[in-house]
Amino acid sequence: MRSIYTLLILGCIILASSCRNDFDTTPSTGNLRFSKDTIFLDTVFTNIGSSTFNLKVYNDSDETINIPTVRLTTGEDSDYRLNVDGVAGRTFENVEILANDSIFVFVETTTDINNVGAGSLEFLSTDAIEFDSGPIQQKVELVTLVKDAIFLFADRDDATGMVETLTINGVETTLEGRFLTDDELTFTNEKPYVIYGYMAVGSPDGSTPKTLTIEAGARVHFHADSGIIVGDNGTLDINGALSTDAELLENEVIFEGDRLETSFSETPGQWGTILLTDGSVNNEIDYATIKNATVGILNESITQTGNPNLTLSNTQIYNASAVGLLNRFSIVEGHNVVINNCGQFAMLVQLGGSYNFTHCTFANYWTQSFRDTPAVFLDNTLLVGDTLNVASLSANFTNSIIFGNQGEEIGFNRDEDADFNYNFRNTLLRFDDTFGNFDEDPLYDFTNTTLYTDIIRGGNPDFQNPFNNLLQVGEETAGNGQGFQSAANLFPFDIKGTNRTTAPDLGAYESIELPE
Repeated sequence: MRSIYTLLILGCIILASSCRNDFDTTPSTGNLRFSKDTIFLDTVFTNIGSSTFNLKVYNDSDETINIPTVRLTTGEDSDYRLNVDGVAGRTFENVEILANDSIFVFVETTTDINNVGAGSLEFLSTDAIEFDSGPIQQKVELVTLVKDAIFLFADRDDATGMVETLTINGVETTLEGRFLTDDELTFTNEKPYVIYGYMAVGSPDGSTPKTLTIEAGARVHFHADSGIIVGDNGTLDINGALSTDAELLENEVIFEGDRLETSFSETPGQWGTILLTDGSVNNEIDYATIKNATVGILNESITQTGNPNLTLSNTQIYNASAVGLLNRFSIVEGHNVVINNCGQFAMLVQLGGSYNFTHCTFANYWTQSFRDTPAVFLDNTLLVGDTLNVASLSANFTNSIIFGNQGEEIGFNRDEDADFNYNFRNTLLRFDDTFGNFDEDPLYDFTNTTLYTDIIRGGNPDFQNPFNNLLQVGEETAGNGQGFQSAANLFPFDIKGTNRTTAPDLGAYESIELPE
């Protein structure tokens, strides 16, 4: 009997607790608090989904509230999608928030720019999330800039639906992509280009010469695992131009990923590379910015014409997760080249070749992971499988800066079975060798004027903000007025168009008074 009374008492306690006010709801009174009053979903391309953004909705009262409706202003026809406290949709009823608690609302959008009229290059897509209705209604605005674009996709097999892979220079690869058609071989600045897979220049057997011309002001965006490949008899011709305002990039050609959100603007490794194969010829890149790739430029153009296989001028490469500029047995001429923030090397040379760099800035201030590789590394070998290939190397650096955030920012690997010649002239180098590990290595004999001529070792480059890829040098730079005049006269203007024919500074930039 006693156990029956105990159970009856326990049941009454449970019944009473279930009737507490904590589990009652009161109607919303319009006093919700939001983590933001406007959600900017950054910029997206037409018909490409945005990232997911979140909104936190707070109930600061001591009572659980019920919101009769949560909806998008344009309802089921909205380009936006919501997820309210774990439930997807565009309209919701009787949404509860516990006392002194909160819920999450997640927002995404996919917009077709053609819905706003033909000819629109970009427009502002807006909507709002409405909480309740009538005089106590509260709103959070939604804003997205939508851009039109030219999309280049890899082909699919009609029968299987499988994405086609590329055959380059007669070799079948596993890379998804296709060859650009003749009417696609000029990229203009009218609309940005968005590339899925690898777009190749040339023909599968390399029999037909083709040139991809990219005009000033063009913008090229790559999806993950995408890039450009220049095959046999193919040529890449990038014709950027100096902007009228040196602080802006409107006339440069810019290569970057297809994620336009601010949080991705400096994220390395978003796409593959620009690959210049061993059969590509006469590649020229002027006024380009290449950022956020795995390898900025992978240059294997090894044609023996005696002319440069790659000419780089006024070009910036940033945030490569592996290497900014990787050269293999090529002939390269570069001036006003700036490379920074790369996971391994700013520039790597393998299997020799011939290289001349004048007024260039090779820096590496990578901080996203451990790095034990120098900014510039010269190697006259390349291991392919079990075979070690060796070739002669000649490299000259004049009026340049090679610097970074670790002690030794140049490195060499020499096989004596081939020539290994290099010279750093009027160049600011960082090579601390704090513990004297290289004292007996003739490659690092900085007193040998055959190898090192009028260099400055360890001076302050006075970069504006190298961790944010601002490599402009200030008036306190150790390279102020230290350039070799004859070399400077060959390239009389720096990367910003400043004249350097009198007392030239080292690097790609003439010094200025830096802003505070």
